Amino acid sequence: MLTSPYAPGSPIWAELSTPDIQGATAFYNGLFGWSFMSAGPDTGGYGMFRLGARTAAAAMPMPADEGPTSWFLFFRTPDADATAKAVHQAGGSVLVGPMDVMDFGRMAVLTDSVGARFALWQPGSNKGLDVVNEPGSLCWCELYTPDEAAAYAFYSSVFGWETTSMPMPDGSGTYRMMNPAGQGPEAMFGGFVTLGSDPAEADSGPHWQMYFAVRDCDAAVVAAGKLGGTVRVAPTDIEGVGRFAKLADPYGARFAVMRGVEQDA
Repeated sequence: MLTSPYAPGSPIWAELSTPDIQGATAFYNGLFGWSFMSAGPDTGGYGMFRLGARTAAAAMPMPADEGPTSWFLFFRTPDADATAKAVHQAGGSVLVGPMDVMDFGRMAVLTDSVGARFALWQPGSNKGLDVVNEPGSLCWCELYTPDEAAAYAFYSSVFGWETTSMPMPDGSGTYRMMNPAGQGPEAMFGGFVTLGSDPAEADSGPHWQMYFAVRDCDAAVVAAGKLGGTVRVAPTDIEGVGRFAKLADPYGARFAVMRGVEQDA
């Protein structure tokens, strides 16, 4: 599971790019109970989605003709410049080189060796998300990639990730999960999925997908529909894992919701 304080190489920040901050806030408030708090007058409309008094995600305005409406995942690094260099050496691309974000931290935007986009965050005053694993917060991540072996080689080289594999309950193969270096399987935060194995992702390229925890998967799907969202995959059980569904917000940003079996314990 996601752990905080965040170890190097672990997810640390989740950011939504959207053409309508007010509309997105209304959607995610209805779905997760989030409110929006501006990061200040000098941040171009950037702000935080708050679950009570804690930051659960962030959002930035993005005109529809300037980029995709999407969720974007950041990984923690103690040195953004060194990690960006490692990304380049491992066959990835540096889209936006390391830069300071006021006193909040230092960031860079990159793609891995098979094309999935992600970002780095070297914490300054912003140490990362305040809440994870609870209803209304980030709980899991999946990398959809055309070449799982190449993707693992890339991230292992850059972050030192370790992996554990488990057989799929339906017998369709194995599911490889990753954890930060030296943190052990209890710190697993996501898994690899071969692009093309999931019809819901057939029209997308390599990408990271985020899962947010909910108390009731079916109720969340109903709420998303009433709020103008789209159901991409109806609620589905995975034995020993939980019940999940894949959604998109009214502006097309894709994500998933999950009620884990541990919530029933």
